[in-house]
Amino acid sequence: MGQRFVFDERLGIPLPNLSLDWEDYSVSERVDIVTRWEIIRGAIPDRVFQFEREINKKQAELFEEDNFQQSCILNSDIAELASRINDLHIWYRMNQEIETRRHS
Repeated sequence: MGQRFVFDERLGIPLPNLSLDWEDYSVSERVDIVTRWEIIRGAIPDRVFQFEREINKKQAELFEEDNFQQSCILNSDIAELASRINDLHIWYRMNQEIETRRHS
């Protein structure tokens, strides 16, 4: 049995790492996977909030920054954090697909 979740450093949460098609897992394995994912999924809003706080901090720094190069770095950092938030939103919605499969 392979590792079903792998910690993603960029997003700060474990993500599914399923090596089989969903139907190839036993019912008990599916229940375990869904249960674990629901716990992980519950932490996603907190991660989004943390990234939003970082964005707000960097936006405040950007407002005060006079150095063009540093402004570009801050803009890039903000864009990366926003990308992480977007990815977390996608993973958060993943639960709907898992729930659909679970009831099939």
